[in-house]
Amino acid sequence: MVFSSNIFLFLFLPLTLFLYFAAPEKLVGKKYKNYLLLLASLLFYAWGEPQYLVLLIVSIVGNYFFGLAIEKKSRDFYVTVAIAFNLLLLGYFKYANFLVENLNHILPYQITLAKVHLPIGISFFTFHAISYLVDIYRKKSRAQKNIFDLALYIAFFPQLIAGPIVRYNFIEKYLTKRRHNLFFVAYGIRRFLIGLGKKVIIANPLGEVADVVFALPAADLSTPLSWFGIICYTLQIYFDFSGYSDMAIGLARICGFKFPENFNYPYISRSIKEFWRRWHMSLSAWFRDYVYIPLGGNRVSLSRQYFNLVLVFFLCGLWHGASWNFIIWGMFHGFFLVAERIVPSHFVVPKFLQYFYAIFVVIIGWVFFRSPDLSHALNYLHTMFGDVVAASTNLDTARLLHSHFVWMSFALAIIGFSPLVKNISLKLIRKNKTFFVAYDIFLIGVFVFAIIRISASTHNPFIYFQF
Repeated sequence: MVFSSNIFLFLFLPLTLFLYFAAPEKLVGKKYKNYLLLLASLLFYAWGEPQYLVLLIVSIVGNYFFGLAIEKKSRDFYVTVAIAFNLLLLGYFKYANFLVENLNHILPYQITLAKVHLPIGISFFTFHAISYLVDIYRKKSRAQKNIFDLALYIAFFPQLIAGPIVRYNFIEKYLTKRRHNLFFVAYGIRRFLIGLGKKVIIANPLGEVADVVFALPAADLSTPLSWFGIICYTLQIYFDFSGYSDMAIGLARICGFKFPENFNYPYISRSIKEFWRRWHMSLSAWFRDYVYIPLGGNRVSLSRQYFNLVLVFFLCGLWHGASWNFIIWGMFHGFFLVAERIVPSHFVVPKFLQYFYAIFVVIIGWVFFRSPDLSHALNYLHTMFGDVVAASTNLDTARLLHSHFVWMSFALAIIGFSPLVKNISLKLIRKNKTFFVAYDIFLIGVFVFAIIRISASTHNPFIYFQF
């Protein structure tokens, strides 16, 4: 089940919110709302992956007992076993196929393994669990005594499938005490609609272009078309993933939870370091606090810092997918982060060149991220930087390039990837409250248009569902 589907928008969400708000706390007790959200979250997960609901429950139960053990005695032993437990679950389901495939290229004999399916959301709920356990070990949090509250933290449906990665110590207070009022509900609805518009009206049409272009045979791909395809993907992945994060943050706010922000206009960055402070911020913070700093952070020698950075981004790439493409994408970013540290701070570069450098590096990186394999990525890059003329025009490409809706989505993406529109809107609303009403009317229009698009299109899941 995805947020941008009719079954979620018109059945699951209204029914869940009705049951959540209809029963008064004084009558049913405070825990009722948590039990309801947990039940809804398990149903949400089971709708798409019923066979892996048991895996999610095993993760919850295992981490519940590990948390209690870490807090009481033999902390070093239990935290090691607990992290190994989580990494083994993630490793088997996500990396077993990749490992066997690569070993079969090296070993003189073949290893046979039935194809292991990747459970949806496993990368996210595993990282939630590890952060919970490590924070108990570091005495930043107490172990949760109520298994249902811990289950809600790990399985809460807004962040279960694709984040944001929310720390337990950030959300702990909301599990036992949270406020509900019309202001929070209204904010949550607006934020959800913004995300829905990003996904359906901007990301999906641009994704159609990227899908067609990246599927073209080399003979049909020209240099200009290759650039247009990767720019469309660059915009698609931002509006797709930030749209999901907006929807998750909005849904959580409606239910009285406050999630951290996950994006802050990453494509206006002037360096790769700044990009990672703005892109998927919850993941960046997770790797910083649970991998980079334990490796020594900035307290070790420069050479060790550089090695640690590359290692962290190797793991970041591997976390995104079991493929050499993702590993190279991660190390590609790690290389530029190291290079930026090596370049002297007094080396002055004009601002416009800094912007160009950052977005250029990011775009090149997305080629590896989007391509189905490494050879495809290298061929695609060769076309981008060559002077290639296509032998023929693909009909699907021609149709999309002549689509007014695609060009409208492209224009909206170019306008919306910077905070300019948001800042202008806020100024107008502060000056005249009439604009606030106009803004809500605009969001209603976005919702109606998005529903029309959802009803007319085929299934188009969020990109980060595959991770």
